Amino acid sequence: MTSPLRIERAGEIAVVAIDNPPVNALSLAVRQGLLAAILELDADASARAIVLHGAGRLFVAGADVREFDQPPASPLLPELLDRLEACGKPVIAALHGAVLGGGAELALACHYRCGTADLRLGFPEVKLGLIPGAGGTLRLPRLVGVKSALDLMTSGEPVGLGTASALGLIDIIIEREPLEGAVAYARDLLAAGANVRRVRDRPVPQAAGASTAFFQAYRASLPRALRKTMAAEHIVQAVESTVTLPFDAAAARTRELFEACRASTESKALRHLFFAERPARPAASLVRPVASVGVVGAGTMGCGIALAFAQAGIEVTVFDANTSALASGLERLRTMLDSAVQKGRLSDEAAVQAHSRLRPGGSLNDLGRADLIVEAVFESMAVKEQVFRELGAICKPEALLATNTSTLDIDIIANASGRAPNVVGMHFFSPAHVMRLVEVVRGSASAPDSVATAIAVTQRIGKIGVTVGNCFGFAGNRMLQPYGREKESMLLEGATPEQIDRALEQFGMAMGPNAVGDLAGLDIGASARREWKHRPDDARYYRISDLLVERGRLGQKSGRGFYRYEGQDRRPLPDPEVTELIHAEARRLGVPQREIADREIVERCVFALVNEGAHILEEGVAQRAADLDVIWCNGYGFPRTRGGPMFYADTVGLRYVLESIERYGREHGERYWAAAPLLARLAREGGRFSAA
Repeated sequence: MTSPLRIERAGEIAVVAIDNPPVNALSLAVRQGLLAAILELDADASARAIVLHGAGRLFVAGADVREFDQPPASPLLPELLDRLEACGKPVIAALHGAVLGGGAELALACHYRCGTADLRLGFPEVKLGLIPGAGGTLRLPRLVGVKSALDLMTSGEPVGLGTASALGLIDIIIEREPLEGAVAYARDLLAAGANVRRVRDRPVPQAAGASTAFFQAYRASLPRALRKTMAAEHIVQAVESTVTLPFDAAAARTRELFEACRASTESKALRHLFFAERPARPAASLVRPVASVGVVGAGTMGCGIALAFAQAGIEVTVFDANTSALASGLERLRTMLDSAVQKGRLSDEAAVQAHSRLRPGGSLNDLGRADLIVEAVFESMAVKEQVFRELGAICKPEALLATNTSTLDIDIIANASGRAPNVVGMHFFSPAHVMRLVEVVRGSASAPDSVATAIAVTQRIGKIGVTVGNCFGFAGNRMLQPYGREKESMLLEGATPEQIDRALEQFGMAMGPNAVGDLAGLDIGASARREWKHRPDDARYYRISDLLVERGRLGQKSGRGFYRYEGQDRRPLPDPEVTELIHAEARRLGVPQREIADREIVERCVFALVNEGAHILEEGVAQRAADLDVIWCNGYGFPRTRGGPMFYADTVGLRYVLESIERYGREHGERYWAAAPLLARLAREGGRFSAA
């Protein structure tokens, strides 16, 4: 086995190179090698300084996340970094590319730091439900101050060279190859008689101002979703201990906080998603080249899709049969780019480059030479069939044709093209240039290279592609139907729209289902249900949503839906008219109303979601329970700290889920509450979806 560490010499400078591809993770073997190297070089009189270097495109992108589920093995990272910092000769970190998590903590334990232009330094542990547990909460405040340290660690976002240098994290900027520059810097330090300089020996700047009141105010200033997490709270507590305790006592307290996070369900859920969202890349031999894309439809979704490709460096032609819609779409694209620049998501130069890759198509024929065409027209089978008949006649033989339908039968659309093997679904989520998820739908005739190409191009534009099978709603929207069915039933039974939304938001959903419906447009869901051939023959099924649409209450775009929206304010306001409409419809349908507890609201919505997910897994529409978790966390606002609906079901216990479903079946009828066979079997066997 090749060693993940190399020791080289540049005269009196020793270079320790971490070579553990692909990201130089600080695995046990790397930690053992680093400790041995530091001990050896500290005792070697011929080595006057040590340069720590990351081989390849980056320094160190963090710890080996797989080890968090294993028993701790020595040397732990805090032990290693304490020994590195105690080294009797200068240790210089040659920072380039990603310097993240444990890699950033490693850099702070070095005595000097130099950085190159491509540096991205950050502490993303909070995104895994963890805190920097190897000295980051102790050393970072000593370098940048309490407030800046908290901001870096609670956001989890990396900073570039300019910000890192301004904060004092970088001692010198290297404008040549990182290792060469770091060695030269080490020689300059030796020539200047520089000594070892340990961060732990520094005082915390403005520590006196970091009072209990300061930390309380900081907690209150965090985004609402972040305030609820254990990791953010424990980061604040760790920094409090840094301000109030000696270094070693604060380090011991930080280790306790780290271990509490590591053992938490929250962190296990986020680590589950970390791996679930990183599927293998398709075999290169199956992936067709995609240099140009055509988008049919210049509405909100079509423009978002076009922008996603253009921002990724791909030439895009946008066509809409309605010339005024095309003109509006092009203006919308310009506005979207301007907005991204104003919000700091895109530089001026990147926006100009993305805009230069967007061009209008005068006719559908202008898309004929594109490598990939994505259809994003009105959600009507008849309209989509017509578009694909035309595309099948004009596109080059090897072109991949994709429909952005969210519910319709891929096979019918594919057959209309006359080239079904080259057709897949690519279900983007709105806004398509922002949302990370794409459901890649495999039709019955879709060729393996068509699916592989769709997944590859999805990954290329920075999104998460999940392959699913063909059925009404595929995976995500099919699961959405029973989730929404239960909230609609509970409206008739006595829960108010705001109670349902509040209960599910307190559970962790990004938005309640009624507010989501208003945002998306209640007519969109109603239209999709009309296209569903197997819609339940039930007068109560989505009755309130359909009734609101009949009354012209379409949601935010009409100023009225489940809620009222006044002026430019998007804040939902309860509407007594809706309350009376619901009561009247319940009376008409003979549904008795009652008080409904928040717990019942959450269980009925979420367990209906889980049960449908079990059916989807049994049918092979999705291959892994983790895929359903990825879809719901990235497309529907399911709380990441609960890991997705299937992971959540595992954590509460499938036996409890089954017993609850059986109880709701007795209370509300087994038509909707018959347990999926897979769920029943796993519950009886003490199994888990994650292991099925």
